[in-house]
Amino acid sequence: MNRPTTTEPPTEPRQEPLNEAEVATYLREHPDFFVRHLPLLEILKLPHPTHGAVSLLERQTTVLRDRNRRTERKLKELVQLARENEQLSANLHRLGLGLLQADSLDSVLATTREQLCDEFKADEAVVRLISVGKSDAPYVCSRDDPGLTYFKDLFERRRPICGKVDLEQLDWLFGNEVSKQLESAVIIPLIDTEPLGLLALGSYAADRFHPSMGTLFLGYLGELVGAAVSNRLGRT
Repeated sequence: MNRPTTTEPPTEPRQEPLNEAEVATYLREHPDFFVRHLPLLEILKLPHPTHGAVSLLERQTTVLRDRNRRTERKLKELVQLARENEQLSANLHRLGLGLLQADSLDSVLATTREQLCDEFKADEAVVRLISVGKSDAPYVCSRDDPGLTYFKDLFERRRPICGKVDLEQLDWLFGNEVSKQLESAVIIPLIDTEPLGLLALGSYAADRFHPSMGTLFLGYLGELVGAAVSNRLGRT
């Protein structure tokens, strides 16, 4: 008697478990995975530096909140910067009008110092001109003045410097009694076809002028004053 033959069901090949890289790749390619499997969010746990283990949903919420705070902080900084730039533009406009009305070099310098202290909130402001003819004016120096060597790099770069300034530079510009009180400063080269002099602002506050300040408007300031000085040379 022949026994009936039985057919064994085919055995499926055993699949190896997915490794971490494959899981990560799958989740990256299917970002809506947890939308379709919401209960997983409640059982997955992630380490938190201060609260122990938290669910993935809680962790994601915390990350999003932190990101929103950073975005809001950055937005506030940009708004503040825009307001400061708007104020600087208005200040430069008023200074330009004042310089147009100045009818002599002395008037140009007086207008510059007055508006820089009033509008630009500088505690000290000074202009030093280089060799504008024979003059006993305290703002004039000769081209062979040894103090100009402190500013050689500044004239070569043709860009303002801002923040902590070398004491030798401050002493030459403001005098020793004033310079030792200054905590921050701006020095702007005045240049036409050649160096005309220097414009400097000083503050008793360390955070008033700092290196992270944009120098674009300071460059505009130097161009305005430099043009006014160049137009008035010989009319003292």
